[in-house]
Amino acid sequence: MKKKWTMFITLIFVVAVMVTALTGCGEGNGNVNGDNNDTGDASPSFISIASGSPGGAYFPLGAGMAKVITDNVEGVFAQSESTGASVENSRLVGSGASEMGMAMANVAYDAYAGQGDFDGDQQDVVALFSMYPAAQHLIVGADSDIYSVEDLVGKTVSVDAAGSGAEVTSYIILEAAGIRDEVNTRNFSQPEAADALKDGQVDAVFYNFAHPGAVVEEIMTTKDIRFIPIEDELLDAIIADYPYFTKGVIPAGVYGLDEDVSALTVGNLMLVHADMDEDFAYALVEAMFKEASLNELVGIHQVAGLMNVQDSAVSPIPLHPGAERFFQEQ
Repeated sequence: MKKKWTMFITLIFVVAVMVTALTGCGEGNGNVNGDNNDTGDASPSFISIASGSPGGAYFPLGAGMAKVITDNVEGVFAQSESTGASVENSRLVGSGASEMGMAMANVAYDAYAGQGDFDGDQQDVVALFSMYPAAQHLIVGADSDIYSVEDLVGKTVSVDAAGSGAEVTSYIILEAAGIRDEVNTRNFSQPEAADALKDGQVDAVFYNFAHPGAVVEEIMTTKDIRFIPIEDELLDAIIADYPYFTKGVIPAGVYGLDEDVSALTVGNLMLVHADMDEDFAYALVEAMFKEASLNELVGIHQVAGLMNVQDSAVSPIPLHPGAERFFQEQ
């Protein structure tokens, strides 16, 4: 009951943040070059942040970041949009439909390079800042006969929502294990996957988010689960082909774990269009990395505590010149 009550309070706060971010938006429509504005000819008066679906870190952080921008960048109102996450967000930013978007580093790299899901569809995106590393979770019921990735053969597995970075990463893991064609995959959103695991519609669920994931904690209120480790040999094979991944763990103590669980880890970026005005990009980063702003974000999701001017300046794709200037001055 305590976990459910905590999640309820968190969701109420996120809704309040999103409503605050929307207040005063009027009829303004932003664009990456910022033709209509109150803060200068190159600053939009309204910006959209493409985030993710409820259950992970993107959704609440997107709402919090929208409020930070609204409160700290004069004449600008920001709104967080719930989306299918990384792949969709990269295209939204690349097309100019959203001014900012969250994406896993592997997806952002593919979008920037025009490969993978973006083969022949290169996106003109750059990084505004790195947010945090996140572990790929593989979860099964406690009574499952699945103990390794290889045991997924013949099983039904949620690989996350179509177009999400977690889906891309799930398929990379299955491909590296040589079992992609032997697994029955389903595309469920994070809450849908939770229900499917509890109801027995799927045997296992892939998630990718910073721990602890609220949706995992929600599952644990009604179902006993286990976390499947990713073996070192498999991690080494993946990292050899995709250097933006790293070895990581879901640490002991999180989710009540008695010991670390080895996991594939990837960074998460905030993307903007390469044509965004340099001074405006600078203002966005400056607002985000104020001490008060970071403290506010940590109050929404503890993973924001990993954001700092050193680590957030590191990205597998180029930083926007405005962001680069900000970090160089720190």
